[in-house]
This record gives sequence, C-alpha cells and structure tokens, in this order.
Amino acid sequence: MRKEYDLCGAKRGAVVKETGKQRITIMLDGDVLSAFRERAAGTGHGYQTLINQALRNYLANGELEDTLRRVMREELRKAG
Repeated sequence: MRKEYDLCGAKRGAVVKETGKQRITIMLDGDVLSAFRERAAGTGHGYQTLINQALRNYLANGELEDTLRRVMREELRKAG
C-alpha cells in the first residue's frame, strides 16, 4: 500500500455502470405490489422486472391513452 495516492483525476459517484434504467419513486397499491412479489417469488426474476415487463406489454397494445382518459373521467366524476 502506498503512503500517498494522487486523487486529482478521481470522480465521485457510482462505480457500477448505468444500465439504461432510471430510478424513480412510485406509489402502488399494496395489493398490486403483493401480487407482483408473489409472482416474482416463483420465477427467479425480481418483482420490479415483472412490473417493467407488464408495463411494456401494456404499452405494446397501444391502449394506454384510452385507459388514462377513462380513469381521468371516472375520477373527475367522483370528485364533482
């Protein structure tokens, strides 16, 4: 081990390279989260991976906009 190290070119931050994914905070209903965790337990994948796959499948069907509009209409009716 050296007595002194030159750290003038060192950078702070994560050592692991990014994988193209982003860290976010999202609020999910407990029953939804539990269901994904239960499914993940038997697959060998993590529950976050299963949620990501479910969202990709949903987006591939092209129904996201229609569903969002329907949910917004329902919520506005409840509030008004």
